[in-house]
Amino acid sequence: VCLARAILADPAILILDEATANIDTNTERIIQQSLDKVARGRTCIIIAHRLSTITNVDRIIVLEHGNIVETGNHRELMAQKGVYYNMFETLSRTGEDEE
Repeated sequence: VCLARAILADPAILILDEATANIDTNTERIIQQSLDKVARGRTCIIIAHRLSTITNVDRIIVLEHGNIVETGNHRELMAQKGVYYNMFETLSRTGEDEE
């Protein structure tokens, strides 16, 4: 309900803090597809631990101990094989990103 209310307000900047964290993966995929459409033409700041929710964003900022350690899109960060890559690979192997 809060997410729908935020989208209906049609803000220029939309901040989503773990918006789909407590939702099953099937429902999350449906919501994520809708969010991808809603995000077009606006600035969205997405705070996420479930990395699968941010693979399609324009820019990812990776924080470690409160410091920015990497920036780029998913493809660029995976190619760097740094912090983001290690998190993504670990979560993919353990299946934790799909919970």
